[in-house]
Amino acid sequence: MDFFFGFSYWKHEFIRPFFPLGERQQHIFINPFFKNRYLKKALAKGLDSESRIYIWGRKRFEDVESYANEHGIELFRVEDGFIRSISLGSDLTQPYSQVIDSRGIYFDPTQTSDLEHILQTFDFDTEPGLLERATKVRRDLVRMRLSKYNLYEDVELSFPEDRDIVLVPGQVEDDASIRYGAKGMTNLQLLKRSRENAPDAYIIFKPHPDVLVGNRVGEVEEAEALKYCDRIVTTVSIHSVLRYADAVHTMTSLVGFEALMQGKKVVTYGLPFYAGWGLTTDEKACERRTRTLDIDEMVAGTLLLYPRYIDPKSRELCEIERVIEAMQEECQRSTGSLLKRTKKRSREHLSRIAQRLLRRSS
Repeated sequence: MDFFFGFSYWKHEFIRPFFPLGERQQHIFINPFFKNRYLKKALAKGLDSESRIYIWGRKRFEDVESYANEHGIELFRVEDGFIRSISLGSDLTQPYSQVIDSRGIYFDPTQTSDLEHILQTFDFDTEPGLLERATKVRRDLVRMRLSKYNLYEDVELSFPEDRDIVLVPGQVEDDASIRYGAKGMTNLQLLKRSRENAPDAYIIFKPHPDVLVGNRVGEVEEAEALKYCDRIVTTVSIHSVLRYADAVHTMTSLVGFEALMQGKKVVTYGLPFYAGWGLTTDEKACERRTRTLDIDEMVAGTLLLYPRYIDPKSRELCEIERVIEAMQEECQRSTGSLLKRTKKRSREHLSRIAQRLLRRSS
């Protein structure tokens, strides 16, 4: 049986398609009222040495993890993949990709993850057609302007033509990728460091969409941000800005990876999964990462070998190419239909109200 720990109730149905069951298997989600009863409840439901344990993100369940280690039970960490959905995860939308990691998790550089192991050791030339697939996937994502969440529409913007354009993507400040990968750096500190390293550039700050809609932490007061940047851009797609950027300065944002796929210069102040492989300019180093990769090897490891994908229509496991195709279709339908846009925005609005009420009552 598969046991799942730390998965919010709303994730239960969304997560099942990524873990197809064979005979005599079950998905067992452990969500006890009292936090110290996780292991006891799992044992009562049949946890044994033949089970598998899945933990959401970097959450800690010390008794469960110790028991798994003592009894040789396989333990994996799970997180949203890099091409996720047509809306925010914090708006409780179905993900189309997940990563399942047996060593750690990709956003925590304090230990090796399966992704880092792939990037460090995999011989990309041994799998026929892999790099050709990676090249096509990269070009399709750039051409279709698909990103992780695909929340906002593309718009035409204008920026000075006589200055280098630097994009600084904001992040969720209490996110695990910041805690582990950037040692708690804030968005304001990121803006300050970006200005120090690019004193003559035209700096654009784009707050994280989760922060903009009020779901997560990381807001920077506009007046304070404008001391270090030239412009703040909010409710437009990331590609509306990225296409004009000469460089991206980031802590650990996935925007840095997307910028690399477009051939942009990327400066990192934390230690994201794509840093340390010769593709980025990094303030921090990871001694484990000793290999030099090209962008299509990075794409092959990150998007083809590491995640699992499900077809947005059938909810069956599939390859990334099918997800890209389906998401492009979904974007086109939602853009062309006023009814679909209205329903989507109403659902997101209700989700955000519910989450704010829950936070106030907790």
